[in-house]
Amino acid sequence: MTLNGGCFCGRVRYRIDAPLGPGRSCHCSRCRKAFSGTGSAYAEVAPGSFAWVSGDDNLQRYETTPGWGLAFCRTCGSTLCGTAGDAVHGVTLGSVDGDPGVEIEMHLFVGSKAPWDHIGGTAPQHVEFPPGPALGNGDVASSPS
Repeated sequence: MTLNGGCFCGRVRYRIDAPLGPGRSCHCSRCRKAFSGTGSAYAEVAPGSFAWVSGDDNLQRYETTPGWGLAFCRTCGSTLCGTAGDAVHGVTLGSVDGDPGVEIEMHLFVGSKAPWDHIGGTAPQHVEFPPGPALGNGDVASSPS
């Protein structure tokens, strides 16, 4: 399975050679700011499965917390992925071409969602992180508030 994606203007393109992890949507105030909307919709990528195909020289990286950050296109501003160090940790679902092969399986940090955000669908909603096994960083933008 190969997924392709890129930014709005088309200057930056990527390829993912493995299925994505579960889809998540984070509604924290940091994701609302970073994505200019209700939050982020993303899925984690398997280590080593992500590659920039073109335009990686047009990427801007922003460290949200030490070791964690975002990468976006310098030209159009599309947020493409979350980073952990120099590696891509997760990809924004809106930047994937066509069907990413996942659906949103959980909503995170709904305890701090915007008052105008009305979450639909049947995916579980968690006030913060869900109980159970650790989810890695769990958030493309990192360290919600």
